[in-house]
Amino acid sequence: MRHLIPVLGLLALGACKPKTGDVILATTTSTYDSGLLDEITPAFEKDSGYTLKTIAVGSGQAMAMGRRGEADVLLVHSPAAEEEFMREGFGSRRRLVMHNDFVLVGPASDPAEVRGMSSIAKAFHALASKEALFVSRGDDSGTHAKERSIWSKADLAPSGRWYIETGLGMGTTLQVASEKEGHTLSDRGTFLSLKKNLHLDILVEGDVLLHNVYHVIEVDAGRFPDVNAKGARAFADFILSAGAQETIRTFGTKEHGQPLFTPDAER
Repeated sequence: MRHLIPVLGLLALGACKPKTGDVILATTTSTYDSGLLDEITPAFEKDSGYTLKTIAVGSGQAMAMGRRGEADVLLVHSPAAEEEFMREGFGSRRRLVMHNDFVLVGPASDPAEVRGMSSIAKAFHALASKEALFVSRGDDSGTHAKERSIWSKADLAPSGRWYIETGLGMGTTLQVASEKEGHTLSDRGTFLSLKKNLHLDILVEGDVLLHNVYHVIEVDAGRFPDVNAKGARAFADFILSAGAQETIRTFGTKEHGQPLFTPDAER
């Protein structure tokens, strides 16, 4: 149902960019791993006539593709980096799509005794103090950027054998954390969508620092003539449309008892 271009093919993408009928979406792995794109892609393709080619990478890598003109439109969740992207003139328009939140997950045994803490920075400090295994994405994604900001808030620079980086997406990083009985920071949507196959609990949630916002950005066709500006606009308009926003509003409710994202286009 979804069209995913393997990451290993990115180098070749610039040399053989698809023609008019394709729209290249570079997006965070959370929208892919959660299954949201599976849900909305068929409707977009049917309504628009375009074929959506999805490249699921971290937000940082998605914006790097945008900087090279290798994507038409981005769906990302790293606000500070997005603002820099826009200031540098790589995006023509950036609009709010939806939000969810990040959660700290870890083994049910809770070796660092962080369960229920109201401050994520204090929880991170406790993890470091007890050298409780932490699995970082380490991939310059929006989640990785959020994790770094929390360590900074805790006045810590994590290092040592207890702190490992996968360099991979959210789904794989959750699997590693589960297998090694470690902790990681995850967006709620991806965690809930994969939870049945993981031995991890939500330990800390609700801190305002854990708010997670997604924007859609159209890559500037004035800067990159090969960018499919009409297709990018079509996707951006579609994901902000009433129908797509309603899909986002209810996505995940039946399976998980709660939606995985909250639509924000009305804001």
